[in-house]
Amino acid sequence: MKNLRSLLTSMAVTVVLVGALLYWSGVAPRQVWDALRQVPARIYWAAVAIQLCIYPLRAARFRALLRNAVWEREHRPPTLSWLLPITLAHSLMAYILPAKVGEASLVLYLRRGLHVPASRGLAVLFVARLLDLVCVTAFLAVACLVVGGLELCPEPGRILLLGVGLVPLALVMGFGLWKGPALVEIARHWLAPITRRGGRFGSLVARVLEKLGVALGEVTKGSLLRAALWSPPIWMGVFLFYGVLAQGFGLEELGFAQSVFGAGLAVLFGLLPISAFAGFGSQDAGWVVGFVAMGAAGDTALESGLAIHLLYAFHIVVLGLIGHAWVLRKAQGVGEENQAPAEREV
Repeated sequence: MKNLRSLLTSMAVTVVLVGALLYWSGVAPRQVWDALRQVPARIYWAAVAIQLCIYPLRAARFRALLRNAVWEREHRPPTLSWLLPITLAHSLMAYILPAKVGEASLVLYLRRGLHVPASRGLAVLFVARLLDLVCVTAFLAVACLVVGGLELCPEPGRILLLGVGLVPLALVMGFGLWKGPALVEIARHWLAPITRRGGRFGSLVARVLEKLGVALGEVTKGSLLRAALWSPPIWMGVFLFYGVLAQGFGLEELGFAQSVFGAGLAVLFGLLPISAFAGFGSQDAGWVVGFVAMGAAGDTALESGLAIHLLYAFHIVVLGLIGHAWVLRKAQGVGEENQAPAEREV
């Protein structure tokens, strides 16, 4: 009942946000549908090919975070044949469930498929998301510096200033991720007066610091470094996907750096703790803000944003269902393999 209430609330928030965007821009839903129908086939299939390349990269990053020589002596190693379907299935659950509840599905899939303890699965998920945040911030910073420095937008000064501010932020987050456990201990010392005081806020801070410390301590420096090397190709693929599709939805006059800025804001807005279904509304608002700042018309930005979001959602659903079927098939195969020796002993 609680999950149903959360889902209905999420969908209601989505309707309000998307409705407000449509009203502000004067775009009719039919215009979004027309934009979808008019996208050139070559652009669509190029975007599909790019999106298909992203999931093996994400699976490889999960594998890098999971690798542990001691663990693999007694358990099934985290092969890509397992992690690719798990990544597909997890992407669907994380995308459609409200308030990022579906993110926790990765812990369940890893435990059932590879017998990874919940604490380690949660650590892998947490570190992967922190790497995403660092990488998106870094890409956005570079895009701001390029767009602002080359005056490729109506207000290059402000965009350049934003880029200058994002560079140290990305560096600080990256350093914090690398030195995580030590920094968490320092934060615990500094925030001790708040956590000792108790109350709702103090308890929340204490729980967050505890989970952060455990998660960062679970992942070795070698695993973190290997995972960090996989992150830029992942996000290059994501921004290429958005950039290619933007060319087919009326934004062909914009270059790659401008597309990275618009798509980067969309991604960051999608991370906001707003219970919107599949990110609709919040992510689209980020897309509109980003591309309007690059000089696109508001109605064109919204049409393209909603149309691309619908395409992305369709792909996520199809690939996620394939991933779920793939995971179930592999689980059945493992069950049959385990059953055969038992039957021979009988």
